[in-house]
Amino acid sequence: MFGHKKTQLIAPVSGQIIPLSEVPDPTFAQGTVGYGFGVKTSGESVVSPVEGEIIMMFRTAHAFTVRTDSGVEVLVHVGIDTGKLDGEGFEAIAVRGDKVEAGAPVVRLNNLADLEAKVPSMITVVVVTNAKKVEPGELHLDASFGDPVLELK
Repeated sequence: MFGHKKTQLIAPVSGQIIPLSEVPDPTFAQGTVGYGFGVKTSGESVVSPVEGEIIMMFRTAHAFTVRTDSGVEVLVHVGIDTGKLDGEGFEAIAVRGDKVEAGAPVVRLNNLADLEAKVPSMITVVVVTNAKKVEPGELHLDASFGDPVLELK
């Protein structure tokens, strides 16, 4: 079971924070994967939204999951339909098993404008995948890159 320490999720990319319901992918927008938020990606560095261990890194580096010491699992998915690019434009900086601090670089986007031209959206989605174990706090839509966006109870 999870500890009582509150977990804060920070914005993993620079850009405007949006509610999950506004993400242009029904699987994410309807909360099927979990609850969280989206970021209209405007930078080329993707960092860990929490302190923990990378437990999954897609081969294509477009998505990864970090598990906190308290067991919260957070998926970061960069862009919509970016898996079909087969890794083009994505560079993994961290790998499965790495311990990361919140704000530590995990993925680099090599050319954001090029990526934007190839997929429906470059919104980065951040979701808690084991959401039944924790309760979300207030979503801070005015947060900036690296700032706390969502606190979990």
